[in-house]
Amino acid sequence: MDALMPIYLWAVLVTIILQRLVELVIARSNENWMKQRGGVEKGAAHYKWFVIVHTLFFASLITEVLLRNQQSFSFNYFLFAVFLLTQIGRIWCIATLGRFWNTKIIISPQFDVVKRGPYRYMKHPNYLIVGIELLVIPLLFGAWYTAMVFPMLHVLLLYVRIPIEEKAVYEHN
Repeated sequence: MDALMPIYLWAVLVTIILQRLVELVIARSNENWMKQRGGVEKGAAHYKWFVIVHTLFFASLITEVLLRNQQSFSFNYFLFAVFLLTQIGRIWCIATLGRFWNTKIIISPQFDVVKRGPYRYMKHPNYLIVGIELLVIPLLFGAWYTAMVFPMLHVLLLYVRIPIEEKAVYEHN
């Protein structure tokens, strides 16, 4: 087995991981900001599963890439373009929500639900983007098993999370 992956893909992977870590810092700051203004967290019990699944995603991706035979690797420009589009969508979601963006469900009675940007077109665009990422990123790296498992786990998590989020928003209004 050849554990070497092209350096540019390692750079992409490290960039993705660093992006997620920066997002966690932003999310924590936004969470604190909202809670200081009366925000209340809802559905906290399921949040640990998001942390577990997303951590396992990167562990699975890296493990599968290291174990895969790299002799047959070829860069897929279409998948990379889809990945770049998801990053634009991700940034659009975060920028639109501003201080209200975080990784938890936090409701504050003094703020209205955001209905601009991508949220004008659908209720949960970030969840769709993350689902696409969980498929496209592993495919970009040739990690087929990771690409099969983690989008399904994402859907299962959303099966729990979206009803909790919808109920929290409904009760807020």
